[in-house]
Amino acid sequence: MVIRMVKKEIRVIGIDDAPFDKFRDKETLVVGVVMRGGSWVDGVLSTKVDVDGNDATKKISNMINNCKFKPQLQCIFLDGIAVAGFNVIDVKELSKKTKLPVIVVIRRMPDIENIKKTLVKIKKQKKIKLIEKAGNVVNIGNIFVQLIGIEIEKARQVLKIVCTRSNIPEPLRLAHLIASGVTVGESKGRA
Repeated sequence: MVIRMVKKEIRVIGIDDAPFDKFRDKETLVVGVVMRGGSWVDGVLSTKVDVDGNDATKKISNMINNCKFKPQLQCIFLDGIAVAGFNVIDVKELSKKTKLPVIVVIRRMPDIENIKKTLVKIKKQKKIKLIEKAGNVVNIGNIFVQLIGIEIEKARQVLKIVCTRSNIPEPLRLAHLIASGVTVGESKGRA
């Protein structure tokens, strides 16, 4: 699980969920974009997860482990720690099941206490442990990250390679665009 040398064409996967209607949809699409560095798309993966469910870790790890790109993958990027609302990913378990380091990308410092209060309010307090398990949020450049199975210096090196068009890693940006374009008909929001 250790990235020994960070090459320009390091193979990574960025994962993001599609927009959904929390009152109507029971599940939503999750897209993974496999890239070499931040400039060459090798493939696109997808799965579906339950809205506010508990299956994200299992579904995402299965999606990764069962794809033809798995032997070359060096790192997983997640757009936040949850998909499909409050379907919180157990990032340590995802790293363990895939044998890959995970970098959770967050645009701005999250208000963890407010998130915890919301989870208690909606009777999903069991998910608080998963949030705490993900570790500290640290700043790298213009984004915040949580690192699982990778040291901060290696994470900086990988981010420098994959952030080619914005502060967000290109595989995450493309996963967002694809997921929203497929679901809504055209891409929306900040990618």
